Amino acid sequence: MRIVIALGGNALLRRGEEMTAENQRENIRIAAKVLAPIIEKHEVVISHGNGPQVGLLSLQSAAYKEVEEYPLDILGAQTQGMIGYMIEQELGNHLPVEIPIASILTMVEIDPEDPAFSNPTKPIGPIYDEKEARDLAKLKGWNIKQDGDYWRRVVPSPEPHRIFQLRPIHWLLEKGTVVICAGGGGIPTSYKDNGKLEGVEVVIDKDRASSLLAFELEADLLIMATDTDGVYLDWGSESEKIISKTTPEEISKYSFDKGSMGPKVEAACSFVERSGQRAVIGSLKDIEKMVSGISGTQFLLK
Repeated sequence: MRIVIALGGNALLRRGEEMTAENQRENIRIAAKVLAPIIEKHEVVISHGNGPQVGLLSLQSAAYKEVEEYPLDILGAQTQGMIGYMIEQELGNHLPVEIPIASILTMVEIDPEDPAFSNPTKPIGPIYDEKEARDLAKLKGWNIKQDGDYWRRVVPSPEPHRIFQLRPIHWLLEKGTVVICAGGGGIPTSYKDNGKLEGVEVVIDKDRASSLLAFELEADLLIMATDTDGVYLDWGSESEKIISKTTPEEISKYSFDKGSMGPKVEAACSFVERSGQRAVIGSLKDIEKMVSGISGTQFLLK
């Protein structure tokens, strides 16, 4: 099968961990060990999140007063290179040498008139307690929202419309390459009135971009690997219940947190409806079972 696997932030950095390079590498090392058996059997494209990393780079950029802060599109490109490098290296330590691996800096087009610009929802950077988050928001002009028991900076997250590097991704797949692309949802870009393509100060949701990527690559399966074993109804309550199998029509009856599970559910439904193929949301450690259809929340057309 051709499988697109979207690695959630937990594959790179677990909640509450310090954002050190070694912590990220250790988590990627664990992910690579789990992914290797899938890659040896199937054609695999890997995307990944970058929320903590792009937030950290933004803080580092702001701390250096000699130059203006770097915009989020540039920082997003930096995270694609950094994270892609670590995934490449750790996968290479688990795969036969004859399997090539390549990362592609991937630009993704967004609509500059997208309504998301007036409603920032995408968490980036580290977690804060409420007081610290509000102080930083006042100092830096940030938008902040609650994320579980903590608070984080949020930025606009417009819909992805076009993946610019689609042709070279196809070329690499034809040569048997494991492709790492659309990291962090892709580098956000749009056409200006003068017809020139420029970067945009947003972060695209990686699950929505992965759904678009999977559809345009005619993938047989889209997997969104996260830190939970599936999609739950009444999450966090005594009556919580996992959804084992569903359809876009069935799950549309329920609502999910727009800052976490909501975009994943929407991305899974979009891929299934447009392609007629299967999507899964579940834990990275169960990925072989997710491929087999016996773990995670399985999304089917009917």
